[in-house]
Amino acid sequence: MCASGLRRLIACVALAVAAYAAGAGAATLRPEVESFIDEMAVKHGFERGALRALFRRLEPRPAVIRAMSTPGTARPWHEFRALYIEERRIAGGVEFWRRNASALSRAAREFGVPEEIIVATIGVETVYGRNTGRFKVLEALAMLAFDYPPRAALFRAELEQFLLLARETGFDARGIRGSYAGAMGIPQFLPSSYRKYAVDFDGDGRADLWNSAADAIGSVANYYRAYGWRSGVPVIVPARAEGDAIEAVLAQGIKPHSSIAELRARGVQPLSEADESSLATLVRVEAETGPEYWLGLQNFYVITRYNRSVNYALAVYGLARELRARIGEAALHTGS
Repeated sequence: MCASGLRRLIACVALAVAAYAAGAGAATLRPEVESFIDEMAVKHGFERGALRALFRRLEPRPAVIRAMSTPGTARPWHEFRALYIEERRIAGGVEFWRRNASALSRAAREFGVPEEIIVATIGVETVYGRNTGRFKVLEALAMLAFDYPPRAALFRAELEQFLLLARETGFDARGIRGSYAGAMGIPQFLPSSYRKYAVDFDGDGRADLWNSAADAIGSVANYYRAYGWRSGVPVIVPARAEGDAIEAVLAQGIKPHSSIAELRARGVQPLSEADESSLATLVRVEAETGPEYWLGLQNFYVITRYNRSVNYALAVYGLARELRARIGEAALHTGS
């Protein structure tokens, strides 16, 4: 298993590339790849020869392992925030909102997810569709499935879902590009999410997350609703945390676990109005001036189902607030 540390990371990447290269293009594929092909044939009726030919043409991509081992979300919050809550994404989000106002309004009504959360998610993911990824999805998923032990089971399942998606939609499995983790399209859905949550929101008969902003909007809203988004309920509450019990509270994880009243008794003080009965979790991030605390409510947890990072969820929330404020100012100035 790959461990942390630069030397170990380099060694891990080298081993992964060597192992992958030993199978790619060879007459006989590696046993774990053959096992996967057999599984796809038995479970889903894929033709073994076609899958073998597909896997033999894949190239090793060491950059996939490097990127997975050093995610950008691991930066201190104040650095991460500066990258995602900035003028380019705010201005781009306002323009995206204006161009797709009808689809966003309908998604908010039908799924109960605010327009600004949908837009901000797409803004953080791909800058509104401008950067959907440069890696061949099949090669990225194969590298992670067979040469990244820490999460091999997850990505083997995503590889299975990708091949099923390609068969269902008819797209070229070798040509689709996305992120180093195999996420695709305007909203960066993993293959399993594409198959479960993508919707045809523009009514053309197919869910197209590469070319249809409307489909991306409806699909993001559908995803959040499926994970339990609560309409009209806050996302987070700023907090102050003091006392010996704080580390134990932080260790309880990202899912809301205690009422705000219970957390208050353990030294956590909300800094704005909050329903004392609401379940919350305490999160801590690194601001420029020191530790910063927030109470994450159910909707905050839902955002982390899109990307399991506190920094990510805070960036979506912060960008969403900026977008809502900018849209509100524009409406006020135009009298609309």
